[in-house]
Amino acid sequence: MSQQFDELAALYEKMAEWPFRKYCEIPSTIEALGDISGLSILDFGCGSGFYTRLLKKHGAKEVVGYDISSGMISYARRREEKEQHGISYLDNKDSIPENHFDIVLSVYTLPYAKNLAGLMELCGDMVRPIIPGGRLVTLPLHPDYALQTSYYRPYGFDLISSTTTPRTNETPLKLHLCQPPYDDFVTAYYWSSEALTNALEHAGVKNIEWQNFHVTDEGNEVHKSSFWEAYQTCPHSIILSGRKGV
Repeated sequence: MSQQFDELAALYEKMAEWPFRKYCEIPSTIEALGDISGLSILDFGCGSGFYTRLLKKHGAKEVVGYDISSGMISYARRREEKEQHGISYLDNKDSIPENHFDIVLSVYTLPYAKNLAGLMELCGDMVRPIIPGGRLVTLPLHPDYALQTSYYRPYGFDLISSTTTPRTNETPLKLHLCQPPYDDFVTAYYWSSEALTNALEHAGVKNIEWQNFHVTDEGNEVHKSSFWEAYQTCPHSIILSGRKGV
C-alpha cells in the first residue's frame, strides 16, 4: 500500500486547499474532535502531516503522526525540522504505544484495507493506542457514495469501479485525482456500513456514530449553493466515531 503514496505528499498538501476539503471535510472533522486542548492525539495514517500540524494548532498537547509511506513520512519530518511544531512522526506501528492517546484520528485509511482480515487488523491497530474510554474519529469511504464515475469531478476527483457490483465488500475502486494539473490514481476498496461497524466493534469500539460533513458559512459565500448541492446530497466520505471500551 505504501508505494502508491510515496510520491503524493506535495499533492496531498495542495489538496487541503480544494474547496470540498477546505470548506467541508476539514472543518467538519475538527468540529467532530471537539475541544482538544491539552490532549494527546495520534494521527494514524498521517500522510504528509497536514492534520497532524492542524491538531497542534488547535491546542493538542502531544501529537504523533504515523504512516507506512516512507515518502509521506519523509515529507512530514522535513516540515517538522523546518517549522518545529513539536510533533513526532513514526513509520513503524510497533513503535506506537498502547493505551496512551486520548484520541486517534484516522483520515482516509480504512478504504485501503484490501480484505476482511486486513480491515480487522487495521481497526485493531487504530484502536490499540487509545486509552480506555478514549475516542476514535475516522473518515471511511461513504458506504453510499455516488456510483456515477464523474459525479465528484467538480470537487477534483473521480471514483471509478471496474466491476458491476461496486458496493460489495472488498471491491477495488480507483480514486482518480484529476483537478488540473494533477492526474494521479490511487487504489481503494469498498466497505459497507455493516462491515465497518462490525470491524470497529470487534476492535473494542463502543457507541459508534455516523456524522455527515457540513459546509462552512465561508464556503457558502465563496461558492454558490449549486456547487455544493451534489456533494451534500451524496458525499464520498463520512465521519465515523466511537469510544474505546473501558
